[in-house]
Amino acid sequence: MAYSRISDANEITERYMDSFLIKERLIDSVVADTEIELFGTKFSSPVMMPAFSHLKEFGGRKLTGLEEYSIAAKNMNILNFVGMMENDMYKRIADTGAKTVRIVKPYADNIKVRDQMKYAEDEGAFGIGMDIDHIFGNEGLDVVVGELMTVQTSEMIRSYIESTKLPFFVKGVLSEEEAVKCADLGAKAIIVSHHHGRLPYAVPPLMVLPSIKKALQGRDVKIIVDCGISSGADVYKCLALGADAAAVGRAMLPSLEEGGIEGMEKFITKVNNELRFIMSCTGFETVSQIDDSCIVKT
Repeated sequence: MAYSRISDANEITERYMDSFLIKERLIDSVVADTEIELFGTKFSSPVMMPAFSHLKEFGGRKLTGLEEYSIAAKNMNILNFVGMMENDMYKRIADTGAKTVRIVKPYADNIKVRDQMKYAEDEGAFGIGMDIDHIFGNEGLDVVVGELMTVQTSEMIRSYIESTKLPFFVKGVLSEEEAVKCADLGAKAIIVSHHHGRLPYAVPPLMVLPSIKKALQGRDVKIIVDCGISSGADVYKCLALGADAAAVGRAMLPSLEEGGIEGMEKFITKVNNELRFIMSCTGFETVSQIDDSCIVKT
């Protein structure tokens, strides 16, 4: 069979994730508990919502997809993320009551960056952060929905972190060096991600995750993984390789589009139930106990 080159980071990521198999340990095991604690708050699961942007109203319903999945997050007691939006849209998210982290784009308009972060904090956000993997585009600096992005220096990131009392999340970390830099700057969490394959041949998050975990050993930085997370097994593999939590992504969109809030609750319940089942079958009673002793790389 002829060798075929694959530059699509999403396909590379999917293949790598599927290369891990799971061993069973059943004797003396118990029904697992998926509850976690993050920054002093208890959540029902390490499964988290993605930081989506610009979702419209589906099926003629009154609420946008962003609001619907935020309400589902509140009802399921899981951490919610949202991405690029103006403050009036964020207010609608805040009004859902979901514990939400607002991920702000690296706008060239630095006043806008700071305004959006402060607005989120004033509206009771759980955390704020920045999506650093949208700095560059194919022709130089990226332009997202007509908005110019710009380079973010260490000094700029540190100033955002120091300007808030909230946990600060850096999204788009894909190397040990960047993870350490985020910790040095004072970030409380990183999201290991290639943003649905923006970088050709991007390393799969799970491939670099163990070395990131090792590089951050002894540092008080939470590690979240996204990209291609669609099942409880995927979440389990992330946790086993060193993550504290994992965010589902595009796999949830059909459930959201077709079923709205109820569809999202069913989807998250299915993912979490599979996670609990695998934890129980591998002898892990709590999320914090999970390690790589029951996964095998093929």
